[in-house]
Amino acid sequence: MFCLCQPTASTWVTIAAKNLDAVLADHAHCEMKAATTALSLALRAHEDLDAVLTLTRLAEEELDHFRRVVEFLGRRGLALGQSPVDSYAAELRKATSHLPGALPNPIVDRLLVGALIEARSCERFKLLLDNWPESAERELFEFYRELFECEARHCVQYRELAIRFASSSPERIDARLRQLAEAEGAIVARLGDALPTATVHG
Repeated sequence: MFCLCQPTASTWVTIAAKNLDAVLADHAHCEMKAATTALSLALRAHEDLDAVLTLTRLAEEELDHFRRVVEFLGRRGLALGQSPVDSYAAELRKATSHLPGALPNPIVDRLLVGALIEARSCERFKLLLDNWPESAERELFEFYRELFECEARHCVQYRELAIRFASSSPERIDARLRQLAEAEGAIVARLGDALPTATVHG
C-alpha cells in the first residue's frame, strides 16, 4: 500500500481483531504522538507559513482523533494507560542516519518518516476493517473507515511537504522514500517476529 515494501504479517490482524481494547489503547497514544510530531515539524518549518499551516491542521486532526479514541475507551470502561515505548518510530527515525547520500535539509527525512508511519497505519486499519469482528460496534467500524481515509491523505501530505522542502527533484525524494521504506519493512518484520501484538505500528 502506497510506499510500503513489507506487508503486515497475517498474524497481526488475527491478534488485533480479537483484542480491540488493546488496539484502542495503543491507537490513542499513536494519535497523540502524531499530533505532537506534526506540531514539532511545524516549528521546524517556520520559514514556510503555508507548510506551517498544513502541519498545524494535520496536528489538529490527529488531536481530534485522539479525543475520539479516548471516548471509545471510556465507553468500554477502559483506561488510557501510560504511553508505551515506541520502538518502531524510534528505529525508523534512526534508520534515516544510515541511508546513503545525506539530504541538505534534515526536515525532509522527518517528513518521509511521517509519510511511512501514516502509510503503515492506513494499511493496518484496512486489514482490521476487512476482518472486523461481528461482535464489535458498528460506530467503531465507521470510525476506523474514516481514519483509513485520513491516514492515506496524511501520507500524501507528508510526501508532498518533503518534496517542497527538498532542494532536489521529486524523483530523488521518491527514491529516498523507497530506501527508507525498505528499512521500515525490515523493522516491521523484526518487531513482528519478536513479539506479535495488537499495536498500530511495529
